Amino acid sequence: MAVGGFSKLPSGTVIVALALPHPADPAHRIRVVVHALNRQRALTRLSNLGFRGARISGNAEPPTPDEISAVLHHPDGLIWRDYRARTSDPWHPISALNRV
Repeated sequence: MAVGGFSKLPSGTVIVALALPHPADPAHRIRVVVHALNRQRALTRLSNLGFRGARISGNAEPPTPDEISAVLHHPDGLIWRDYRARTSDPWHPISALNRV
């Protein structure tokens, strides 16, 4: 089960943030942030990218204002960075993620 959460925006869309295992190194965790119409669609987007076990169980770690701002300003609406990254570390587009 992934640790994460979501925030609903005034427009009705949601931002989902999850800590998932890196596809190339399961011992390494990444923080993935997705902007979508609803939570299920956000999880479907992640599933289509190979994160098959992505599920939200509660709202333990909702997206921070920094994460919300970053994903809203990204054209794909899907970004990631190291789970233990500092707030000053840059976000990366999902296409930059090295997969198996």
